[in-house]
Amino acid sequence: MSCRRLLFVSGAVLGLSALLISLSACGSSGPATPVGPAPSYALTAAALNPGSVTAGSASTSTITVTPANGYTGSVSLSCSGITGGTPAPTCSFSGSPITITGTAAGTSTLTVSTTSSTPGGSYTITVTGSDAKSLAPTNGPQALTLTTAAVIQHVVVIFQENRTPDNLFHDQVLINNGADIAISGVNSVGQTITLSPIDLGTAGSNPQNYDLSHAHSAFVSMYDGGTMHGADLIPCSPAANCPPNAHPNPQFMYVNPSDVQPYFAMAEQYTFGDRMFQTNEGPSFPAHQFILSGTSAPTAPPAATSNLFAAENMSGGSIAGCIATAGTTVTMIDPTGSETNPVPEYPCFDHPTLTDLLDAKSVTWRYYTPSAGSIWTAPDAIEHICLPETVNGTLTCTGTNWNNNVIIPEWQVLQDIPNGQLAQVSWVIPDGAHSDHAESNNGSGPSWVASIVNAIGNSPYWANTAIIITWDDWGGWYDHVAPKVINDGVSWGSGYVYGFRVPLVVVSPYAKAAYISHTTHDFGSILKYIETTFNLPSLGYADASADDLSDCFSLTQTPITFKSIPAPLDAAHFINDKSPPTDPDDD
Repeated sequence: MSCRRLLFVSGAVLGLSALLISLSACGSSGPATPVGPAPSYALTAAALNPGSVTAGSASTSTITVTPANGYTGSVSLSCSGITGGTPAPTCSFSGSPITITGTAAGTSTLTVSTTSSTPGGSYTITVTGSDAKSLAPTNGPQALTLTTAAVIQHVVVIFQENRTPDNLFHDQVLINNGADIAISGVNSVGQTITLSPIDLGTAGSNPQNYDLSHAHSAFVSMYDGGTMHGADLIPCSPAANCPPNAHPNPQFMYVNPSDVQPYFAMAEQYTFGDRMFQTNEGPSFPAHQFILSGTSAPTAPPAATSNLFAAENMSGGSIAGCIATAGTTVTMIDPTGSETNPVPEYPCFDHPTLTDLLDAKSVTWRYYTPSAGSIWTAPDAIEHICLPETVNGTLTCTGTNWNNNVIIPEWQVLQDIPNGQLAQVSWVIPDGAHSDHAESNNGSGPSWVASIVNAIGNSPYWANTAIIITWDDWGGWYDHVAPKVINDGVSWGSGYVYGFRVPLVVVSPYAKAAYISHTTHDFGSILKYIETTFNLPSLGYADASADDLSDCFSLTQTPITFKSIPAPLDAAHFINDKSPPTDPDDD
């Protein structure tokens, strides 16, 4: 019954007194009391500080719960979502739940933690709250952004043989992308010579199978005072495959692109360097010393330093380093560039190497190589690594460092990777057959490199590995870019640095994609990159003045997903090939 009908009945039956009581009961004396807003709370999150961290570090944010309308209760905080790479950062709170008992806001410190395995890139962290009644904040979840720089945990240096960018990377995709690759050059009489195609230089009776000198004298000829017009003066052998019998311009050649497609695939996807110079102005033996030590100086007690460099390959014997036969020597060069003033020396040196710095920091390393005593096996010329002893009548490298860290044969790297035994720093040296050395390779070099890259790319190591691929010297092939030559007689390296361009390819989930590096690099840059990555001091040789390859990497980018590099031969081919190792010639 409505209030009006109730009043009518009351007035008719009960009289005035009852009517007054009824009016009071109906509340007709004024409007109803309004109902206030429900108690609630808001959530705010300060920007993460710092906003960018290196993987393994942490960042913090102050989370504030502000009550409204008399809210009291306990608000539990959580990171309801983290988007980005895997494994993702983790969240923790200094206080959760936050208890609100009055009008004051409550706070908690959010810590977002990463590990050394956290991928680089941008992460969005969503923070929210909920109390015992499942009440969410009125302003909803709060989003925070964190940028993480990845940490490289493994570096693999793959050293190939004897090529220049103009000779090996006649790749139209790279050229279109800005790589400085010439299609012609000028000889010593001023003629412009168009580069012609040639195969990779496979062994056999192929008339394209020849080699060019890459001795220091050949460097001087091609450099030609900085004009780069003397390549035609570089000696060629064997005579049957060289002028005047064949190939009127054997130095002015580029490798058929079909022979080196795996190299092109890597260079086009990742970073290609067109300003990588070998540090030394000579052939393989000193070049391999520079990639291990940043020098080929014969430093030995009691002298603290030497201003000489080993400049050439050995003479008087076919075995290199500290196990070379008696009478074997290597030509030295002095700061004036003279190879005649210094006395040739036995090719066994003792100076600091990068491996010493790695050992001091307990950073693991391995040097994969086909054989001891090769001019490409750099540790065999370092006395404190080789520790030469006569064993069964033969001078032999011995000792813990040699036995544990110099790995023979080189294809063992293809088993160590899938077995989870990759060292933190590795050097990988080819056998002569799968090098790119003219006249001695069998065309498998690009597949050899691709097999190592594919093994890493298809393993857990891919997530935090940098693969640096370069070539030990120019091989006598034409290149149009003149190096910076130091001949002041005083500066470090005077008389012997820097050599000609060699190719550089950097493969990593954090290599800049399809990037051409025009920054000047040399072998010292690789050493400095390793020193920087593992927080090592400087050797003080080629690394001291070199850059650290940082322009080739973007550690905060979303990591590149690996795609296998197509190649004619796979890892099984190299593991199962039991042919005796073919060591390089002595140039």
